[in-house]
Amino acid sequence: MKKFTRVIENFKCANCGVDVSGTGYTNHCPACLWSRCVDINPGDRASSCGGMMRPISIEQKCGKYIIIHKCEKCGKSRRQHAADNDDMGVIIKLSQDDDFVFGK
Repeated sequence: MKKFTRVIENFKCANCGVDVSGTGYTNHCPACLWSRCVDINPGDRASSCGGMMRPISIEQKCGKYIIIHKCEKCGKSRRQHAADNDDMGVIIKLSQDDDFVFGK
């Protein structure tokens, strides 16, 4: 079974309304870090949930940031590497305060 499908698509963030240009690896909004629960395996768009995935925490590994998302509808958690164009201010705020919620 294929574990990753690269899908290049643009989208409007359902949390903050920013227009996001996808790269095929984009799974969250670079402005607010929110995501959607649309995949079973990355890029497959096979999940019927569609819930909003709140960024709940940040981890740092080998100098890279990893965003932890949790779906507000089904409770699923997913880890995603931060992208180069993610708002570093939001990443820093989230890393300092797990209760920080941008845009809600």
